[in-house]
Amino acid sequence: MSSTDAHEFWDGVYAARAEQPQPQPNLRLTEIVPGPGFPGPGPGPVPGPGSGDALDLGCGGGGDALWLAEQGWRVTAVDISAVAADRLTALAHDRGLGDRLTAARHDLGGGFPAGEYDLISAHYLHTPFDLDRASVLRAAAHALRPGGLLLVVDHGSTAPWSWDQSPDLRYPPPQEVADGIGLDPRTWTVERADSPRRTATGPDGSTAELTDHVLVIRRADG
Repeated sequence: MSSTDAHEFWDGVYAARAEQPQPQPNLRLTEIVPGPGFPGPGPGPVPGPGSGDALDLGCGGGGDALWLAEQGWRVTAVDISAVAADRLTALAHDRGLGDRLTAARHDLGGGFPAGEYDLISAHYLHTPFDLDRASVLRAAAHALRPGGLLLVVDHGSTAPWSWDQSPDLRYPPPQEVADGIGLDPRTWTVERADSPRRTATGPDGSTAELTDHVLVIRRADG
């Protein structure tokens, strides 16, 4: 399937969803990045309010990017769906965050966004289309500034409301994902690789117990 197919698929996914005036950030993001800058789970520099650059890969409904901008981050948010990116741009403008948040359509299969970042977040970056995720995440690690943090949160189970209900789905555990990225441990440290559970609420208001695969990688200071 072509990149055009992927663009059309994801535009269709987001166009079919009602616009959310108050999209919420993902739980793991707010746990690990609890305020302006980030203390993180280990040593490293702590950007102060307004001093950190964040990249949100696969921004979707925009809750993570908006929350980061509200905490003082300068946020670049990308998604393969122009519908998602355009909606996020409008939400950022409505909240007075247009100077702190830039959203754009970007196909990660065609290359990684330019720039260097203090925080790169990839929440639920799953797709039914061909995507070399290991290469994307490796590029993300290399795009971190010294002391920067890469946060990867993957599905560890299938939500009843997920767009993908294939019984053949396999969710690699976080350490396997880290091993697949193949980073030099002298430069990048895995600070967290675990699989916590949470209660999630679907679009129809139903709830389910779900598993997240959480991977936190920090680039060394020097």
